[in-house]
Amino acid sequence: MDSQRILIAVSAVLAFICLFLGLQLYQKSETIETIEGDNATLTLERDQVLFDLEKLRFSYDTLSTENALMLAEIADQRGQIDRLMTRVKNGNWELGKVKKEAETLRSIMKGYVATIDSLNQLNLALIDENDQMRARVEAIQERNANLVERQQNMEEMIVAGQTLQAAEASATGIRVLSNGRQRETSRASRTSMVKVCFTLLENRITEAGTKTLHLQVLNEAGEVLAGEQTTGVNASGAPVSATREVDYNNERVEACIFYIPPGALPKGAYVVTLLEGDEAIGSAQLVLN
Repeated sequence: MDSQRILIAVSAVLAFICLFLGLQLYQKSETIETIEGDNATLTLERDQVLFDLEKLRFSYDTLSTENALMLAEIADQRGQIDRLMTRVKNGNWELGKVKKEAETLRSIMKGYVATIDSLNQLNLALIDENDQMRARVEAIQERNANLVERQQNMEEMIVAGQTLQAAEASATGIRVLSNGRQRETSRASRTSMVKVCFTLLENRITEAGTKTLHLQVLNEAGEVLAGEQTTGVNASGAPVSATREVDYNNERVEACIFYIPPGALPKGAYVVTLLEGDEAIGSAQLVLN
């Protein structure tokens, strides 16, 4: 009987121990499952935070501006994102704090986007304004250039209009007889001088007064023949054959210039040009046989 009681008591104790150990094992299993579930949730949350940080980093990379101060600030924010990503990967940073920091950085980025957009719109407006201003300046410059050209043309027309014009120019060989009388001749051997007559036309633009006219007599070689009664050049140094002053009152006036050669004129064709200054105002031909 005693041994049977002892066996029952031992069995009861063993049963209690088994029950206690089973209960402990069950509780530990539940704890392990809870920890594993928490770890899985934490890993998923960490991966999501890393993904959000990478997207935020990419968003900062897409920001583009020419503002040096803003570029420096953006680079600093990118560095802060990189530090957060490193801490999350190493597991030495609370995810709640990381999320809060990321949200702050996201708000800052939105501010940059708005500022950059405003600057871009302002730049576009300035570019458009500059283009309009440049167009106005070019239009003014073109108008001024046209005015200058018109003024130059008018000045040239006035200068050209002030130049006298000679019409009905004729050149005749003159023989001077022993008694001083003059006769026309076409023979070179008998020509003592060349008489060039012309009519100065009416000109209301030029200034009235004494006009100095020059005569150039050119031979067939195109050489200007020297005259007996002239210095040989006009005011600008061009060679001339004869010179005369004419009193001009802006009305038609007839006049003649005599060319006296220093020696006998050879046979040939001559071109006689009448000059006022350096401007040719009339011409005629002379043929001496």
